[in-house]
Amino acid sequence: MIGVYRRDDLPRGTRVATLALWQVADPGNVGTLVRSAAAFGAAVALSPGCADPTGPKALRASMGALFGVPLGDFDTAPGRRVALVPRGGTPLTEVELEGDVVFVLGAERAGLPPEVLDRCDVHASIPQSDDAESLNVAMAGTIALYERARRA
Repeated sequence: MIGVYRRDDLPRGTRVATLALWQVADPGNVGTLVRSAAAFGAAVALSPGCADPTGPKALRASMGALFGVPLGDFDTAPGRRVALVPRGGTPLTEVELEGDVVFVLGAERAGLPPEVLDRCDVHASIPQSDDAESLNVAMAGTIALYERARRA
């Protein structure tokens, strides 16, 4: 199957929940996060250095959700910024998630740099077993959206 579309015709804008991706270069992760955003009615905001969400691998991972999820710019996503960090943050279950929320996620290897963390309102971690090394970025973003939806 071949699809033809114009990038300018993809949805733009914001929603009450947004996944803001900082230099997430793996197209499979970007596509999976777009798919998760669709499932939870969220938007996705991309920084420079992110994988192209319209690339073949990202589009495949999104299962076509790209055509229904608003895309925006990392720096202009509105709402309270919640940085997801692997360890040392406030447990996500204890973080205020009402109103407009932007979950800020970094690339798996590098994470979020200090200048991005400084612009966030809170640093949150997803409680996990001592046996787990860490969650991948797509899983972490999906869990954060689920936690917000669970409380609604």
